[in-house]
Amino acid sequence: MTTNVKYKISNDIMNVKKTIGEILRERREEKGLFLRQVSALLEMDTAILSKVERGTRKATKEQIIKLAEILELDKDELLIQYLSEKIAYELMDEDVATKTLKVAEQKVKYLKSNPNK
Repeated sequence: MTTNVKYKISNDIMNVKKTIGEILRERREEKGLFLRQVSALLEMDTAILSKVERGTRKATKEQIIKLAEILELDKDELLIQYLSEKIAYELMDEDVATKTLKVAEQKVKYLKSNPNK
């Protein structure tokens, strides 16, 4: 009997010391998979997947979800890493980044509780 347990990205979900590409490469190598094998499952060119792992190209949300499945990573944790990195790159040069994140958190709560807005 096989156990289908999703691999946790880290002991701490707020793993800010690794990029999404580093997480993907590390897990792919742990599983003993070659770039060409994973890229074939993704229907993606091997060079593009290599760029995603190196951080010179961004994956799409759909690709991240598929990678979570292929690499047996927890989908929600990988999405959190992906989305947080996306936001961090958008805000990193802004002096008001921290305040912006606090307001955005409140705005998300408001919009979820008032879906017609």
